[in-house]
Amino acid sequence: MQLNDQTGPATDVGVCSLEDRIFSAILRQVENEPYARKLGLRLRKIDRGYALVEMTMTEDVENIFGRAHGGAIFSLIDEAFQTASNSHGTVSVALQVSISYLKPPAAGSTLFAEAKEVNRSRSIGHYEISVRDEKNDLIATSLAMAYRKKEPLPFLEG
Repeated sequence: MQLNDQTGPATDVGVCSLEDRIFSAILRQVENEPYARKLGLRLRKIDRGYALVEMTMTEDVENIFGRAHGGAIFSLIDEAFQTASNSHGTVSVALQVSISYLKPPAAGSTLFAEAKEVNRSRSIGHYEISVRDEKNDLIATSLAMAYRKKEPLPFLEG
């Protein structure tokens, strides 16, 4: 599902399929998630097993050296992982996440975490997540694994 910059789902697409209902419900949850709002995490794209999340580096997320805090970058990765792994409409929870920090982003830069599902079975999903800045410089990489529960997302509307 393509998202408009600030307005959510594209208005020319009718939300009628189960897939669109799932994507719209996840978008609403991210927009209303207190932690995501606090860090300025914005869901830009979602598809089955895929998510793109954006965050602008502000002084609120700096570490003691005036650089991006690793926890802020991890949070960006985790939001992309969370939305991609739950995009199938059933609850998925993290089992394992590893991260490699490759380059500190510049102050004020915009970061994009792109999560891609690389394998999915009935109970486990594997994801690769990359974080790049607006210059397309690779900032961090991550491998993540989710346990796929059987129950539907609790916030899906009838």
